[in-house]
Amino acid sequence: MFFMQGIRRIKTAWNIIKDGFADLLFPRRCPVCGRIVEPAGQWICPGCLPLLSPVRQPVCQKCGKEVVGEETEYCPDCSRHKRSFSSGMALLNYNEAARRSMAAIKYKNKREYLDFYAMAMARRFRKRVEAWKPDVLVPVPIHSSRRRHRGYNQAEELADRLGKQWGIPVDTRLLIRGKKTAPQRDLTPGERLKNLREAFLLHPSRRGHGGNSGQGAGNIPGCVVLIDDIYTTGSTIEVCSQVMRAAGVREIHFLSVCIGGGR
Repeated sequence: MFFMQGIRRIKTAWNIIKDGFADLLFPRRCPVCGRIVEPAGQWICPGCLPLLSPVRQPVCQKCGKEVVGEETEYCPDCSRHKRSFSSGMALLNYNEAARRSMAAIKYKNKREYLDFYAMAMARRFRKRVEAWKPDVLVPVPIHSSRRRHRGYNQAEELADRLGKQWGIPVDTRLLIRGKKTAPQRDLTPGERLKNLREAFLLHPSRRGHGGNSGQGAGNIPGCVVLIDDIYTTGSTIEVCSQVMRAAGVREIHFLSVCIGGGR
């Protein structure tokens, strides 16, 4: 017992020293303003934190978007459209500060900003995710041409960070994006859904296998948590969910950094 306590103390001390050296060599930058975070050791500038808008109760029981009152069960989007996913949650409302931060991650290679968002999501959503008991985290895929141009998939980067904190495997070979679609931001909800149909496909290695609770080559997981950076109308999550439902996934949830259209 005393030996194990000593080992834990040594590991803790080493992590503190290692993090200290990392901060000296590669100072952490604030995900909101982009400047070096002060004081050192913080994840975000204290003055920038209030610029972000955490999602607060009451929320839609389906997508987790803020709603106007406790008596409101679903947001307008989820009231109008049947959802193939079971439920979802987001960390932040998609305000201007969040929009700039997400754009920097996606288009300016500021992947380190995801360290803060993943840490905050891991802490806030841990109990709910444990209750879901997912087999895997599945990042929403991007088209191969965008990945070559960008060099990474921001949803996959986020999923990797969350998976490490929660001890949940990340499955990047369940879904693929087989069709390059037009940008979604200027489309109506109906146009978004039409734009995405047939864009997402089951990976060829997983086709023809029924759903089960196991995990292995060719197997379809029983419970999946989709990971994405931004949820707006839900079209992307819905189409991904439809593909996985058809493949045999029994339960689908999602997590995103931001969600648009709250109260």
